[in-house]
Amino acid sequence: MNKQPENSAPANIIVRACKYDGSEHRRWRARVQSFDDSLLILDAAFDEEINHPLLGRIVRGTQSLEYYWMDCWYNVFRFLEPTGELRNYYCNVNVPPTFDGQELSFIDLDMDILVAPDMSYTILDEDEFTVNALRYKYPAEVCRQARRALLELVEMLEKRQFPFDLHA
Repeated sequence: MNKQPENSAPANIIVRACKYDGSEHRRWRARVQSFDDSLLILDAAFDEEINHPLLGRIVRGTQSLEYYWMDCWYNVFRFLEPTGELRNYYCNVNVPPTFDGQELSFIDLDMDILVAPDMSYTILDEDEFTVNALRYKYPAEVCRQARRALLELVEMLEKRQFPFDLHA
């Protein structure tokens, strides 16, 4: 069931990525594309050029299609060049997000997967996860769920399951 009213403009919301202690790490604006069952899909665009340490230069106008499952410990970003060409996917391991209709928030658990247009991938920041698990005192269940989420993302990617079936 689509929770976005038909024939209405997409809602503009704020997305907040937080650390485990609740401190805000990043914030950006996005538009709700759809919200079906537990999947919220957002559409955002970079309004300025960014030099990212892992993603390199992201030019103004790069589109970000963002997939958030309200009951999963991960999210997936599909970055498209201003031309519409797939730039890459970026997957975050996180505590399931919360959404109040105006703001989506999630706790980033540091581990990520960077996926190239050819669908090859690199797991990132496992060392940062280990450090922050100690620093923020992640409960054992959070650590188990995070590791499980990483494996689930890899399986989805290798089987080219949604949203990784959209690369063509």
